[in-house]
Amino acid sequence: MSSQVLVTASPASATPAHDIPDVEKPVTQAPALPVSARPLSEPYLAQLEYHDDPKCLPLWRKWLAALIISVSSLCATFASSVSAFTEDGLVRDLHTSHEVSILGLSLFSMGLAIGPMFVGPLSELYGRNLIYRASYILFFAFTWPTAFPPHISIFLVFRFLTGLCGAAFLSVAGGSISDLFDNAHVATPMAVYTASPFVGPILGPIVGGFVVQNTDWRWCYYTLLIWQFVLVVLLFTCVPETYVPVILKRKAIKLRKATGDQQYYAPIEHQEHSLFRMIMFNIYTPLELFIFDRMALALDCWTALLLAILYLTFEAFPIIFQEVHGFNAQSTGLTFIGFGCGMLTALAAQPYWNGVFRRQAIKHNGHPPPEVRLIIAQVGGILAPIGLFIVAFTTYKQVHWIAPIIGSAPFGAGIYYIFSGVFTYLVTAYRPIAASAMAANSAMRGSWAAAFPLFADAMYHRLGTVGATALLAGLTAVMAPLPFIFYKYGAELRAKSRFAAR
Repeated sequence: MSSQVLVTASPASATPAHDIPDVEKPVTQAPALPVSARPLSEPYLAQLEYHDDPKCLPLWRKWLAALIISVSSLCATFASSVSAFTEDGLVRDLHTSHEVSILGLSLFSMGLAIGPMFVGPLSELYGRNLIYRASYILFFAFTWPTAFPPHISIFLVFRFLTGLCGAAFLSVAGGSISDLFDNAHVATPMAVYTASPFVGPILGPIVGGFVVQNTDWRWCYYTLLIWQFVLVVLLFTCVPETYVPVILKRKAIKLRKATGDQQYYAPIEHQEHSLFRMIMFNIYTPLELFIFDRMALALDCWTALLLAILYLTFEAFPIIFQEVHGFNAQSTGLTFIGFGCGMLTALAAQPYWNGVFRRQAIKHNGHPPPEVRLIIAQVGGILAPIGLFIVAFTTYKQVHWIAPIIGSAPFGAGIYYIFSGVFTYLVTAYRPIAASAMAANSAMRGSWAAAFPLFADAMYHRLGTVGATALLAGLTAVMAPLPFIFYKYGAELRAKSRFAAR
């Protein structure tokens, strides 16, 4: 049995909030090994005092850290999609085929899928900041070979490695947001962070198209290197450690040095953690969830399909706008603005949804069931297929080019609403294994996002722009009833699940 962390609660951390869960807080990790037999002495237990508590930092400092973390997450996903507009340059300069060049996008996405299973356990042992700094330094270092690749194989290997390192901000960063803000105020900063990994892939084609049109394709990666360097500096200077067990550990070390008394300790120091055991727990628990829990599997497939379609558009939009409408690379990149406008509009509506969930909390006496989180996903489930069907039936050459861009906006808004609802539902409904539930979702999303771009070119040239996009819209329409079904029957399904909270 692991020891219990005893801290002095600050006024902020003691604020009750019935409407907002700790969405990304690592609720459950791999079970620690038995605690050392050494007796724990209360007077020597390091306490979390007001000036130690990350929730008690000045508001501007907390928002600065949250924005840096969010922009770092945005940069990681930006790096995934910007490569779609460098493919012609790779084919020309590295003497490869178009199919092989697409692997630059797919392998990066696969790295993003696998990474969270490894960096999650590391953050529970060594804290958030060490993971941020180490992963971003490696992210920065491994980007250099992609900017100066001597051979396509070198480029592809390091694209995978950069994706692996960038994954830290998709698995650990949400925990920092919930560390910094109490439950009553976490919704807005969490919404900003949640949107950032989806704005990043939209920004990639916009910047990539402009760069490729006006200079060499390598400048996409030069720009990325400059951005990464600035973020590394900001991560070292402006983002504090927020993980309380590690803060207490550092405080205990300082007390032992200052007093010379070796009896001072932090709870985490009396837990015999096995890193291998924690990593294996993060791998086999998501697999068990896929096999034995159909509700989690269905929701994971839904979010994976949506992200896969988004990544498929990085190959499909050049076909729609360059081949059908005669756009150049720069203009094609700007067509992704529709997705971004939809996502930002959905993000701007977050205060409304906060009010909806607050009213639901009042209705259920402060303890709303997890299924209320699917209300926002119901709206997204309707918007996403509508947007794709608009895109599908406006890709004819005779139709003005603005029409499919307008159609992409409701799809972008639908993505945000669906992911926001499903993420919070998975964390609250599967609270006993919340970290593993999110790792399973991340792994499936990344895997599908890696696969779909590989067949985009063949599908669009064989089925046509209308048929291919309509097929994708039909798939999203088939999945649209899921939030309505689980809203009604989710409690019954959770009662039968071996993983979900009762």
